[in-house]
Amino acid sequence: MSEVLKNARRIVVKVGSSLVTNEGRGIDAEAIGNWSRQLAALVRDGREVVMVSSGAIAEGMKRLGWSTRPKEVHELQAAAAVGQMGLAQIYETQLREYGLGSAQVLLTHADLADRERYLNARSTLLTLLGHRVVPVINENDTVVTDEIKFGDNDTLGALVANLVEADALVILTDQKGLYSADPRKDPDAVFIHEAAAGTPELERMAGGAGSSIGRGGMITKILAAKRAAGSGASTVIAWGREPDVLIRLAAGEAIGTALVAGTAKQAARKQWMVDHLQLRGAVIVDDGAVAKLRDGGKSLLPIGVVEVAGEFHRGDVIAVRSAQGAEVARGLANYSSAEARLIARKPSTEIERLLGYTAEPEMIHRTNLVVLA
Repeated sequence: MSEVLKNARRIVVKVGSSLVTNEGRGIDAEAIGNWSRQLAALVRDGREVVMVSSGAIAEGMKRLGWSTRPKEVHELQAAAAVGQMGLAQIYETQLREYGLGSAQVLLTHADLADRERYLNARSTLLTLLGHRVVPVINENDTVVTDEIKFGDNDTLGALVANLVEADALVILTDQKGLYSADPRKDPDAVFIHEAAAGTPELERMAGGAGSSIGRGGMITKILAAKRAAGSGASTVIAWGREPDVLIRLAAGEAIGTALVAGTAKQAARKQWMVDHLQLRGAVIVDDGAVAKLRDGGKSLLPIGVVEVAGEFHRGDVIAVRSAQGAEVARGLANYSSAEARLIARKPSTEIERLLGYTAEPEMIHRTNLVVLA
């Protein structure tokens, strides 16, 4: 367990509504300040951090004077719109106090299901991290409906961990971690310090619903850990008010429940690319590009593309083939097939002139490309 965060360079931290809003009494500036201080310490240590924060609906309820969570979708959306203002403001204030820039990013699950929007979101988040800015992500509750009704930010945290290829996901909650049974009802309940993410027995142990403020429960955290493990990220579930919890976890201290991914990050990503995505087309590349891909795991530049086969969109998975027809690699295309035909054999500096814009200088970026044996 001590290695889960100690060696993690990119970390996604998710905090729940009950923690952010002090059990629904309003945004807890002191708690957010404490997490911001810890995030700043992690950034100074060379880590990259993303915050996924619930709390917009709960804060909106408080500002609107509602004591119970409404059931009507339009009322939930109104509460989210009101509360998001305060949530973004307090994170901006607290993070800036500790020398960090912040950015508000509102996502829906649909943003991460659509391949083009997935790539756009990924590029934005990685750019922010490269500028030492902490993205503060929340679900876009003002416009979605099914996510409010059935979703939760534990799942969103896992999706973001997959999106940015995080090494670890930390879920801060109002519980110490996972028990074998509900400790409030079963005196024989045993605390689970560590387990393999995705173990079926964990889902039976979790059970239960969320608080009156939030919508998740321990089961959503178990399922989020399972999802994050699919891209090689391990998860820690810990009490959000544990003193210096993030700093201590990053130092290797065993706190909460660690749900360890069974597959290394790069192996998981390769498996995802190779086995689970349907190919939409291909680009045929010259021998020089083949050598660079095989030799150093470089990105594929448009200048190395000699032909485009099939029809595909930005974000689709395509094959990279040699002139002899062998599949050399596969990855996520930064440009559609029509655009690829225009920029093929051209240097990246010509992309804007040819297309009128530049999405990326690469046809396929190396982090979205798997070289095949």
